[in-house]
Amino acid sequence: MRVNWNYIKLAFLSVAVIALYGFADQRSKKRKVEDVSVKFVGDNNLYLTEDAVNKLLIQNYGPLKNRAKEQLVLNTIEEVILSNDMVKNAQVYLTVNGELISKIVQRKPIGRVEGVSKFYLDDLGERMPLSKQHSARVPIITGKITGRTLEDAYVILNYINEDDFLRKNVIGIHIEEEGNYQLKFRMENFVVNLGGVDNLNTKFKNFMAFYAKAAKDNSLEDYAIVSLEFNNQVVCTKI
Repeated sequence: MRVNWNYIKLAFLSVAVIALYGFADQRSKKRKVEDVSVKFVGDNNLYLTEDAVNKLLIQNYGPLKNRAKEQLVLNTIEEVILSNDMVKNAQVYLTVNGELISKIVQRKPIGRVEGVSKFYLDDLGERMPLSKQHSARVPIITGKITGRTLEDAYVILNYINEDDFLRKNVIGIHIEEEGNYQLKFRMENFVVNLGGVDNLNTKFKNFMAFYAKAAKDNSLEDYAIVSLEFNNQVVCTKI
């Protein structure tokens, strides 16, 4: 019987590769975490500090530095970080050098509610607690705060944030009642009665036309109220 040495060599090589891979894998798992770092992605305004993240991990998972890699469950560490109210998303991974890195995306506030309870409204329309580390410069929401009026405020804020002029100049939303919202501008004394959240595009288009003409005529200071709640028109009340 003729022996096919090529098959034997191939089988031996395969076993050797598998053995080396297993050895390397076991050795890698036994290596310890050399360093732990937290990286915030996106906004530089930190509502959560690196120290706070490390403290959260230690409280829930114990010390991570010098722990064997095989003892780590990365998904569990991510879940611990995501349990913090300031965190929108988190990714945890190990580098080949043994560094444990946590990449964190913070939640983004777009409005601040000033009522019996004080909190932010984030870019998903959810309640977000205030931070001791940083105060966001966002429009203040006052008045009759309910679940429905906050939903409407979220719609208004989303529209405002899509327009450069409105985003820079609207500093407040006051809720008179459901379907009756007022806007406060940074440099002007008048109040804008927006009405409800219907036909926002038409309402703001009319407002911008009024604002451009009044600015040209130097008459912006003459008005106390600018109403956009009536069909396709701007109704102004002078001081």
